[in-house]
Amino acid sequence: MQSLTLLGIESSCDDTAAAVVRQHGDAAPEILSSVVEGQTALHAAFGGVVPEIAARAHAERVDLCVEAALELAGLRLADLDGIAVTAGPGLIGGVLAGVMCAKGLAVATGLPLIGVNHLAGHALTPRLTDGIAYPFVMLLVSGGHCQFLRVDGPEDFTRLGGSIDDAPGEAFDKVAKVLGLPQPGGPAVQAEAALGDPKRIALPRPLLDRPGYDLSFSGLKTAVLRARDGLMAGLGGLRQQDRADLCAAFQRSVADVLAEKSRRVLRDHPVQVLAVAGGVAANTEIRARLEAVCAEMGVRFLAPPLRLCTDNAAMIAWAGIEQFRLRGADDLTLSARPRWPLDQRSPALLGSGKKGAKA
Repeated sequence: MQSLTLLGIESSCDDTAAAVVRQHGDAAPEILSSVVEGQTALHAAFGGVVPEIAARAHAERVDLCVEAALELAGLRLADLDGIAVTAGPGLIGGVLAGVMCAKGLAVATGLPLIGVNHLAGHALTPRLTDGIAYPFVMLLVSGGHCQFLRVDGPEDFTRLGGSIDDAPGEAFDKVAKVLGLPQPGGPAVQAEAALGDPKRIALPRPLLDRPGYDLSFSGLKTAVLRARDGLMAGLGGLRQQDRADLCAAFQRSVADVLAEKSRRVLRDHPVQVLAVAGGVAANTEIRARLEAVCAEMGVRFLAPPLRLCTDNAAMIAWAGIEQFRLRGADDLTLSARPRWPLDQRSPALLGSGKKGAKA
């Protein structure tokens, strides 16, 4: 098996990233460099990611990230074997900035171009970090997506279940916003929850009364809003302890739901590994609950390092290596896609529109 060194480019949301990953034959892959430029400060005043601002920042930074990644790796473009780029799903302006940069580099150098599904990058990360074998189950929990995936190959994904509305990260962000906490909401809510009592305020555990593996977090977010309003009406305002207790109750509810749904998936779809990725995988309570479920079920729990759980280009470069070995390169008709379900066989989870199935 030939040695491959790929440049990866990621620009699907609010992180501009470039990385170089190398694999000698079938040996363990090496991350030669990984550069991530965040945009938190650009969006802080707006309470969330503004697509137009994100797209412009990607267009301004993507080539600089590529240059930095190559410099850190000690390589030139001529030393690469290909260029992998996130071609979707994501905010279309950002995805387009990355795809056009990758196309320009491919035309200028003659290097193969590999379009990668952003979600495949997350789903294949455990093979980059730990070299685990197929099949395994991936729980992808992030700001935009929440899915249980059975992973049988570099492009063989079966969606077992997922969120029918808000993803957990989106719910964390919205809860932070209604409670006056800074963005991104995940770390802010977790810090506040550490000071609170998760049992004081009763919140629902959505869909646990129904069979299956699908999830829902929109109603939970609304329940937090109503509990906040009730506290404010009764007390004339929201005390700091009230906010901490609400955060703790919300976080406990999300953890309970993800733990029980994971237990059901592992019971019905026996595998050796449950892996988790996405920004919400950094939440310590959720991670601890999932780890406990895996111990109970006799399954290995695997959470890649935080820098590889959140958006990065090393995962895109690695997915590019795996998929290039499987199917070869794309041509220059590769297009940026705002929607791109990993599982092309299952019915759309969130419905479809002119731009295609959402998930």
